[in-house]
Amino acid sequence: MDSFLILKKFIEQTLGIQCSNYKEDYIKRRLLSRMRSTSSATYEDYLRYLKANPPELESLRNALTINVTEFFRDNDVYECMRKEIFPALFRQRKRVRIWCAGCSTGEEPYSIAMILAELMALSPGTSAQIFATDIDKVVLGKAQEGIYSPKAMVKLSETQIHRHFTKLSDGNYQVRQHLKELIRFRPHDLMSGVPVSQWLDLITCRNVTIYFNEKQKDELARMFHGALVSKGFYVMGKTEYLGRTLENLFESHNSIQKIFIKKD
Repeated sequence: MDSFLILKKFIEQTLGIQCSNYKEDYIKRRLLSRMRSTSSATYEDYLRYLKANPPELESLRNALTINVTEFFRDNDVYECMRKEIFPALFRQRKRVRIWCAGCSTGEEPYSIAMILAELMALSPGTSAQIFATDIDKVVLGKAQEGIYSPKAMVKLSETQIHRHFTKLSDGNYQVRQHLKELIRFRPHDLMSGVPVSQWLDLITCRNVTIYFNEKQKDELARMFHGALVSKGFYVMGKTEYLGRTLENLFESHNSIQKIFIKKD
């Protein structure tokens, strides 16, 4: 077994990250980044470094499960949710159920919760449940805590900040309880083949599958299809796409924003 395969096996056993679910080039790029940071010349050197320096395991986990997010990232997608998708769903039912898959440190589910809180305030009797999941328990802990720096708040209006956050003594901001009550954070491996729940009205999985191979992308989309209600919505990242073999499962709702509707 070559040194790269030995290192991958160690990562899978130690971190619980299935490297086979990602493109090999992606895994190698992330490993090389950490190898440069630790002055490791070879995969063997880096494996020795990992075993001798446990804190590096967390740095490697973060490198492999890149957690790049922000409030209202790609705002046009959220405007489509605000103006089209959620009003349409609330016309059909009083309670909507959403899954934010690969939620990282929580900015996406909290952004959706802000929209829902404002819409529900205008429609008494409506309610919502957001399932927010990630494989990385460290970032999930940060999401549950809901504390963000002033820099993270730059896309939010003063009204949103005042309504949905409490300013702390250290200058950071904490999400208020009324938003937290809409969200259930839980660990979940997207490659498990089992959805976090069924009968979902909307699933967002944005900028996650770009690191997966084609087979895993197709399996994930099929899992999402099975978890959605009839005519449920699936939101992808701007740079992601559905494979041709999935054209019978979804139709486009907004091709620019990569929003799809489940076909029955």
